[in-house]
Amino acid sequence: MVTRRSFIQQSLTALVGSSAVLRGSNCASATPVGKQHLNSIGLQLYTVRSEMQKSVEATLDRVAKIGYNEVEFAGYFGRTPQQIAESLRKSGLKAPAAHIDMRAPWDKTLEDAAVIGHEYLVVPWIDESQRTPDGIKQLAQEFNRRAEAAQKAGMQFAYHNHDFEFKPLGSSGLLYDTLLESTDPKLVQMEMDLFWITKGGQDPIKYWTRYPGRFPLLHIKDMAADGSMQDVGNGQIPFAKYFKVRDLGGAKHYFVEHDQPKDPFASVARSYATLKSLEF
Repeated sequence: MVTRRSFIQQSLTALVGSSAVLRGSNCASATPVGKQHLNSIGLQLYTVRSEMQKSVEATLDRVAKIGYNEVEFAGYFGRTPQQIAESLRKSGLKAPAAHIDMRAPWDKTLEDAAVIGHEYLVVPWIDESQRTPDGIKQLAQEFNRRAEAAQKAGMQFAYHNHDFEFKPLGSSGLLYDTLLESTDPKLVQMEMDLFWITKGGQDPIKYWTRYPGRFPLLHIKDMAADGSMQDVGNGQIPFAKYFKVRDLGGAKHYFVEHDQPKDPFASVARSYATLKSLEF
């Protein structure tokens, strides 16, 4: 099985080598009272990676036709930044975020991201060897350094969680808490994956309340009673409950994702339809 980490490492090789959301924002309806909907729904392209490998351009076009207006990249499949930017323009999509490889030259990553139009650069994984109290604190300092350079280039640095972050880190508490406390909140923000934080036994609202405004990006995928990953609407995660108080965390972008969909396009179409009709 291709893991997210190995996938990103492989797909980036070619390219590397060559505050709270207001009610009137474009991510929620401008209606000040009553029910609201998400007006902007994005897709993490890792979900359709098998299709991206066939054709980046055709995949982006199809994603746009489903109704998505934003995407988040996880690899560029040998395309140059200029080619990616042109494909986005033709499809009418924006790509505010991308998952990146920390091992790639950071200046090159920032340069490419600027050409494509990314606003957020997201680290999607922490190697197991670094998951120690000292390792996380050292990594946090590296995050701060990378994030400072990203801000100077007009971009925001962020980290995406799985469930291992919600396990005890020795006597230091949870890894996720240590990472949040050890990074500069003005520099390092978070992309909260609602499936994985639920899998880890934690409550998103608790973190949004404790660390307000640090969660501008959300990953949207559902979880069944047995803990398996599901298309949005086929599980038990209370998305409406979370979206109703999303301003606590500062949510601005919402990316559908499914790590191992049987039929990628059918999966993303079902999730989109559910979110498009969801009221909160």
